[in-house]
Amino acid sequence: MLDWRAEYRNLTYEPIRCPDGMRRTLVRFLARFGLNFGAFDFAVTTDGTWWFLECNPNGQWAWLEDAAGLPITTAIADLLENGENNA
Repeated sequence: MLDWRAEYRNLTYEPIRCPDGMRRTLVRFLARFGLNFGAFDFAVTTDGTWWFLECNPNGQWAWLEDAAGLPITTAIADLLENGENNA
């Protein structure tokens, strides 16, 4: 599919585990740019290859929280309150 938004009404979302090596790389990325939060976009191929697309330091995520059943608001509030992310 060229543009995922073309069939937006037919899409479903589910959480997937970020590979440990990728997670470590993302944490280093955030530290390097002095960010506490980043909404990272990836394309993941059927063979499990992760392709980095971009990091939005003020990315929109509220639409995904309910769709994927993720506690994103709580995680960001914890980060703001405690200064760390335990996700």
